Amino acid sequence: MTETPWRIRLGAEAERDFLRILQYTAETFGPRQTEIYKTTLMDALAELTQGPNVAGSTARDEILPGLRTLHVARRGRRGRHFIMYRATEGRVLEVLRILHDAMELDRHIPSDDV
Repeated sequence: MTETPWRIRLGAEAERDFLRILQYTAETFGPRQTEIYKTTLMDALAELTQGPNVAGSTARDEILPGLRTLHVARRGRRGRHFIMYRATEGRVLEVLRILHDAMELDRHIPSDDV
């Protein structure tokens, strides 16, 4: 018997991040690369259905208790972003932000989540 997959919920800031990333990619690298990177982001988000401790995730309690990050560069795909998320009730993983890996992650947590 398999466990019920976790549900993924993108917060408002994470949704804006996702759209901004795709817009930047389109303007900078064109439509083909935008589709490739969209797939990379979606694949990383889909892996979170396995639960908060998915392989490659890192606890980031120093930023916010219960916060974890997952880098989108996985399984041979390139990427430069972290998915910042936390487990909530009902087997839901709430994605707070999707941030470039060169950013200081602790400076970009939505203020209503601290």
